[in-house]
Amino acid sequence: MARAIWKGAISFGLVHVPVSLYPASQENEVDFDWLDQRTMDPVGYKRINKRTGKEIDKEHIVKGVKTENGEYVVLSDDEIREAYPKTTQTIEIQSFVQAQDVSFVYIEKPYYLEPANKAEKVYTLLREAMADASLIGIARLVIHNKEHLAALLPAGPALMLGTLRWADEIRPADALNLPPQGKAQLKDSELKMARQLIGEMTTAWKPQDYRDEFSDAIRELVARKAKAGETEKVAPLEEAPSEADASNVVDLTELLKNSLGRTTGKGGKAKPAAEPRASKAEDKPARSRARKRA
Repeated sequence: MARAIWKGAISFGLVHVPVSLYPASQENEVDFDWLDQRTMDPVGYKRINKRTGKEIDKEHIVKGVKTENGEYVVLSDDEIREAYPKTTQTIEIQSFVQAQDVSFVYIEKPYYLEPANKAEKVYTLLREAMADASLIGIARLVIHNKEHLAALLPAGPALMLGTLRWADEIRPADALNLPPQGKAQLKDSELKMARQLIGEMTTAWKPQDYRDEFSDAIRELVARKAKAGETEKVAPLEEAPSEADASNVVDLTELLKNSLGRTTGKGGKAKPAAEPRASKAEDKPARSRARKRA
């Protein structure tokens, strides 16, 4: 398992469940690096001033947001934090909803949550209570200075977190030339045959039965050419910037019963409760590397 990319706590009512966040997916496709065809030198990532063409040190780079008139507003990291002063170390559950109510189009990326700081019992309590009710939690959290909407759900022995797309990130289908809903344009015989074909092809979902056949074919091609001696020597010239370590947080588990009776309003949202102090999350630059994909 990769190292934790985030440490904090699940928060609902007065309950805080200390957890560590781990990626639950991995990229297995073939990784194409860029090379200079003339010299076989690697083509790497650099911070370049687009006007002068000169490389820039990290400390001279600031964040800017382009306005409608083409000018930029420059923001410091402190200004960004102050603009949205929510803790970056809390998975704040907003409400619990039926799992089937969340369309797959909103699902983005999955993560595992591991209990931390001796929180195994309250972690188990939350997992089993959600599983018994067949509910998922809709939560907010901040990772790498970006707020995410997320779904918290039990998955076997684990609690998993799936980041969700915001509603305004889903493009409407209104502009597409789609046939109207309904069966008016279909013959009964056509619909019967379609249902029969679908029924014959219906099986139990077994994800292990499906593989990335394109990547398998490329790896076989690479192995075949390497065995035949069709390789080029490439000397590495630069290293990608390293990631900063995730910041830590210390939380205390509150008594679950103290939260009962405090929920009000739509979705059972809890009244604000005092949160334990969290350490400031570091601004971790994402590891970047120029890559070319097929």
